[in-house]
Amino acid sequence: MAERSTAAVDVADNSGDEPLAAKADEAMADGTAEAQDTTGTEPQDTDGERTSTEDALPTPDLHSGHKLARRYRLEECVTRLDGFSSWRAVDEKLRRAVGVHLLPADHPRARSVLAAARSSALLGDPRFVQVLDAVEEDDLVYIVHEWLPDATELTSLLAAGPMDAHDAYQLVSQVSQAMAAAHREGLAHLRLTPGAVLRSSTGQYRIRGLAVNAALRGITADRPQRADTEAIGALLYAALTQRWPYETDAYGLSGLPKGVGLLAPDQVRAGVHRGLSELAMRALANDGATASRQEQPCTTPDELAKAVAAIPRIRPPEPLFTAPPEYRRTTYQQGTYGHPPAGPGAAPQPVIAAPPAPLQSRTGKALKWVVSALLIAALGLGSWQLAETLINRSKDSGSDDTTQTSPANGDNKPPASTEPLRIADATEFMPSGSGISQKEVPHAVDGDAATAWITPQYLGYANFGNLAPRKDGSGIVVDLGSVQDVTGIKAQMFRSGQKAEVLAADAGASAPSALSDFPQRLTKLETVGTELKKTWDKPVRTRYVLIHITELPSDGTSHGYRGGISEISVLG
Repeated sequence: MAERSTAAVDVADNSGDEPLAAKADEAMADGTAEAQDTTGTEPQDTDGERTSTEDALPTPDLHSGHKLARRYRLEECVTRLDGFSSWRAVDEKLRRAVGVHLLPADHPRARSVLAAARSSALLGDPRFVQVLDAVEEDDLVYIVHEWLPDATELTSLLAAGPMDAHDAYQLVSQVSQAMAAAHREGLAHLRLTPGAVLRSSTGQYRIRGLAVNAALRGITADRPQRADTEAIGALLYAALTQRWPYETDAYGLSGLPKGVGLLAPDQVRAGVHRGLSELAMRALANDGATASRQEQPCTTPDELAKAVAAIPRIRPPEPLFTAPPEYRRTTYQQGTYGHPPAGPGAAPQPVIAAPPAPLQSRTGKALKWVVSALLIAALGLGSWQLAETLINRSKDSGSDDTTQTSPANGDNKPPASTEPLRIADATEFMPSGSGISQKEVPHAVDGDAATAWITPQYLGYANFGNLAPRKDGSGIVVDLGSVQDVTGIKAQMFRSGQKAEVLAADAGASAPSALSDFPQRLTKLETVGTELKKTWDKPVRTRYVLIHITELPSDGTSHGYRGGISEISVLG
């Protein structure tokens, strides 16, 4: 894989007063980018565009059934645009669907597309649709990427109507965090449209075309961070209002009325969450609106991600329960059970009246009173004996508190509680002294399972690439602030199939860093699912708890492995 390149975000002159996201769209709206929908709806094309009737450059003359590298069989062309084409294909070696971008090797943007694809592949962040291969072969350049059959384009989601506050919050939170991570590695998207964002069946958002989509179209920006931030703001605006925040219609959404400027989402549609409306305006960097609300605009994805985290967490709406059907009493008549006569000419069945109950005799009444008196006496005697027993037991224990009784097994220790303990700090387990994803550690203890500490991609070996600095694995060390009684652990794993264990330092430990500093084994080392949850009867006295990972699961590629932790709770 080539070294990381920033060819996809070279400086271009985009000065002026017009919004950057609108300029990025105009940069490709020259007659070749406004595609005609002639191939039907396909959820995994480049970013929502369709086959164009006007090609500025000749595209490779390929057909369904053509095979690349004796492995990738082309199935259906979903985009043919400006000298390149995009296909749904099959990786016959791994028997899975993939996406392929194709363009001639002498295409003026072939070099920048290759560099952008290889840079995106090096990032290896699972929040992005992964580039699996980037090859120049037989006068062709082709980029192979993941195909997500269970994912839905944001374009389709918005066509059904605006999102509720919780879904819009998840969208802007996940996309801004993902783009912040990409920009920390020097990568920009510059084509972050509703067609470039996918939502999986589990509710996780994936971004496709990082750096590649812009390179295919020759789009650049002098301020790539602001361009991507403004694009995220436009996505949030559309999610809240089902309107595109500019005067032109785009991506199946109606634009704003001409001449009124950029209205806040809560002015376009009633019931919009005020905090999210504010975030959309700050991301779109509309100085007039933000100044009036005394809020600074967000100009980078990292600033936007922090602003999202600063608003109170929005919980999902309560599920709606349908009322049970009204109970209908069935009429009962002896001989008919409420059924009508057999036919229109049938005679109605006679209703047989029940005979009156016989009068109770004087002997029966007397017997009833005698039995009632005996029951009352028995209850009173039993209550008195129970009270006397409790008083005697309290005296024998030497305690004045009669509200607690000893456990049946004779153990006077109260049962251990399982309440979450306060976590003072969390750090990455770095036995070699070098970390891997230290900045993401707070995501594992922030109370939000949608964020996570995620490892990079390791190739070839599940034990962190069999690298010497990772021979003792990795994980997260939780600091409880002081020595506590720990009775359990609950960790939501980023992906199932990780080999993990839970260890604890001794009560007198201070800043443990090596594996030998955690001698107390709380769980056995085993392959875990999406949740690692254990409790134990005898409390363990410790301040530091280590969730230790030794092997990672496959990330879905042929030789890649990746894992992580989404959320940690220590019980005590």
